[in-house]
Amino acid sequence: MKKIKGLFLMMLVAVLTACNSNDDGGLTGIEIPGITITDDADCCSAEEALYTYKFLQGVKLIPELTTEVDGKYYLYVYTKTGSLHTGYNDVYFVATKKETGNYVKYLDVTNITPLMHMVKMDMYHSTAVSSGTSLISYDYPAVKRGWISFVMSTSDAGSWTLSYDVKVVNSEASIENKTIVVNELPEGQVWLKSFKVESDTYYLSLVNPLDYKTGTNDIVAYVSKKNAKATEPYQVAAETFTIDIDPRMPDMGNHTSPDNTSLVKQADGSYKGSINLTMTGLWRIHLTVKDAEGNIVAGGGDLSSLYWDVTI
Repeated sequence: MKKIKGLFLMMLVAVLTACNSNDDGGLTGIEIPGITITDDADCCSAEEALYTYKFLQGVKLIPELTTEVDGKYYLYVYTKTGSLHTGYNDVYFVATKKETGNYVKYLDVTNITPLMHMVKMDMYHSTAVSSGTSLISYDYPAVKRGWISFVMSTSDAGSWTLSYDVKVVNSEASIENKTIVVNELPEGQVWLKSFKVESDTYYLSLVNPLDYKTGTNDIVAYVSKKNAKATEPYQVAAETFTIDIDPRMPDMGNHTSPDNTSLVKQADGSYKGSINLTMTGLWRIHLTVKDAEGNIVAGGGDLSSLYWDVTI
């Protein structure tokens, strides 16, 4: 089946390459499984649909989050694994036209609200989320990306639901209280830590460290601030911090590695730096958080108690 799919994609690319901008017929009529390409301005062109189709082969659907919108569209939700886990998760939203199956370019997802019900205490709280969704690339106009960083997993103590608002072209819908399962990360992976500055609580979410390899890696994180109303999602903090990193290998005498750079805030609200992981195994990334004036507000010292764990 994989060979057939690969052959199909190669043939499809060949057809696209043969079609240039001087072709009066454009790229309509190209076949993609389950999709009919038409001259619908709301939907992807054949080339855009192909890019989207290929992207979606690298992620997996969360079937229980599939929703019909206004009887005209289907909304699908994807992650890398088809599941959710504690810490940072990229979440992808894609809408298709019910009539043709083609991907719809005009999609907006807002007010992403995860909510955990703590059974014994009969109380609710949310977690860290992106402020909305955005394009991952202009090559994929139908794919919108957001993220959720879960502070805890589903268990007997508590269960999660997910709500959000969606607009597909001119159709709007509110998706409310969809039950979701949040799994624990494997042993040796800890991607979310919290710290306090006076009465405020912040969460440090490490982005996709399963992509790390030996050598120098880009390291990305978000700092989110717990809302005063715990049931409201924790948004990216407006404050500016610097996050110093000290990677150590606890199973190897806590040896460190050279040539690491601190995470500094970017225009999009993320924090970026670089980390050098010199060998495979468990790395404990000790953190020192400094405010805009350079004062240490969390972590610090030798082998800081504020850390992420990453195993490569």
